[in-house]
Amino acid sequence: MDSAPNLLIWAVLGYLLGSVPFAVIVSRAFRLADPRSFGSGNPGATNVLRSGSKKAAVLTLLGDAAKGWLAMFVAARVGAGDTAIAVAGLAAFLGHVFPFTLKFRGGKGVATALGVLLGFSAALAGMTAAIWLSVVLVTRYSSLAALAAAAAAPVLTAWLLGRTETTVLVGVMCGVLVLRHQGNIRKLLAGTESRVGGPKRK
Repeated sequence: MDSAPNLLIWAVLGYLLGSVPFAVIVSRAFRLADPRSFGSGNPGATNVLRSGSKKAAVLTLLGDAAKGWLAMFVAARVGAGDTAIAVAGLAAFLGHVFPFTLKFRGGKGVATALGVLLGFSAALAGMTAAIWLSVVLVTRYSSLAALAAAAAAPVLTAWLLGRTETTVLVGVMCGVLVLRHQGNIRKLLAGTESRVGGPKRK
């Protein structure tokens, strides 16, 4: 089931699923401003939270995470091979980050990446999420927590799953996630990054 045509099919299907812009859809449903028009301009749960609606932010988070997991779940249910399942997950992540629905300007991929990790292993997703939460609680920097989780995820993948192919895929995904946080990295180094629950900085 992991022939080149099948891999291409799952890559396309995963990408299309990942391109569903939950941040924009949920914001419109709640009659909130488009998340691309304020804050960081990022169509993701963290920026939706800046609208003042925690419910909208939670729904966005769940929707974005579900994209990564669902792509892999569907592939597994129809009997796709391990490589095809992994490709579906990675494609969903890339669809979120570079969605054709938003002119290829998507979110940073944290929630969708977590969904992909869940598709591989609940333990992997849980441990990575625990690292993210721990860093947020200690530093109150969501971006730093995402970077720490991204650094840890490939190591945890190798330790828990022991599959080189999966570890490489997770490494690629986390590498893209880090690249999407370049602006945050610069702000962290300059001491101008906003903290969770703190005053907003421009």
